[in-house]
Amino acid sequence: MNDSSPGGAPDAGYRGAAEDPAAPGRPYASAGPVYDVAAAAQTRPMPPVPDENTGLPAGPPGTPGGPGEPSGGAGGHRKSGKNAGRNLRAAIGVGVGLGVVIIATLFIYKVIFLAVVVAAVVVGLWELTSRLRERKGINAPLVPLAVGGAATVVAGYAWAAEGAWVATAFTVLAVLLWRMTQSPHDYLKDVTAGVFAVFYVPFLATFVVMMLAAHDGPWRVFVFLLLTVVSDTGAYAVGWRFGKHKLAPRISPGKTREGLLGAVSFAMVAGALSMQYLIDDGKWWQGLVLGLAAAASATVGDLGESMIKRDLGIKDMGTLLPGHGGIMDRLDSLLPTAPVVWLLLVLFVGST
Repeated sequence: MNDSSPGGAPDAGYRGAAEDPAAPGRPYASAGPVYDVAAAAQTRPMPPVPDENTGLPAGPPGTPGGPGEPSGGAGGHRKSGKNAGRNLRAAIGVGVGLGVVIIATLFIYKVIFLAVVVAAVVVGLWELTSRLRERKGINAPLVPLAVGGAATVVAGYAWAAEGAWVATAFTVLAVLLWRMTQSPHDYLKDVTAGVFAVFYVPFLATFVVMMLAAHDGPWRVFVFLLLTVVSDTGAYAVGWRFGKHKLAPRISPGKTREGLLGAVSFAMVAGALSMQYLIDDGKWWQGLVLGLAAAASATVGDLGESMIKRDLGIKDMGTLLPGHGGIMDRLDSLLPTAPVVWLLLVLFVGST
């Protein structure tokens, strides 16, 4: 999920990229990251990283995130009544709406939920490739990514892991071939980003629909979603109240070790109850293991996307979801947790 500390001052050091005489229309390598003025209106600037010795943000006094401002609590939230610069009413409304749509489609008809996952993957790829292009001048080809990503998810649902691997391989090949139709300048950089996008979004999302394909698939997916949400909630609640020791100050200054303990505790309790009462042949002790693993992977996923956004110099990956950011800002914890939960469920209760 998001690092919800308040946005800092607009990014400095991002200047318009000079044009490479050898390849008109593409940024010159020495010009630094591309700063697109139109794109800047779509994503908020990332707050400054605190000094590793003092723990204080690098911003000037009196500014959000500057000296004298409260530090973050749990899971990327600060102890403040201002809700970390986000629209609380919009965030709650959008969150409830998304929850209703997901739960309704999940238990009404599996194919409808499959379509929801495909849509989330395509939009997530669009957000990721757009930010890479705007902030770094990296042109990962969206068309083969979107088509191949959708095919990968569908193949994973229909033919399990074998289908997912085959579709992923063809998607990577399509990215390589599609980019060959353009200038060779920055070819390696663009296709590397494209291959990263293939594995980061559609491949990891495929594990969600592989859970869905089981006879009790909706309940497996429900448990996966529940553990991720409960982990984030535990991190927020415990860290907001007790958080004092930073977890990873250079990546996500608001996250604390106390928040991580809260995430693990909440997820383990939820996992024990879920495995005992919601999963066929599940045992409570298996839920403890599942909850621990889910909390760990959700935290790693959160920190991973925070690292990407800090490198890009943005606060959110998009603005599609008011109060939340973009689709990728909601998928950051879910994507890396999906293969972990899938694997443990297969080990504990089987794949069908």
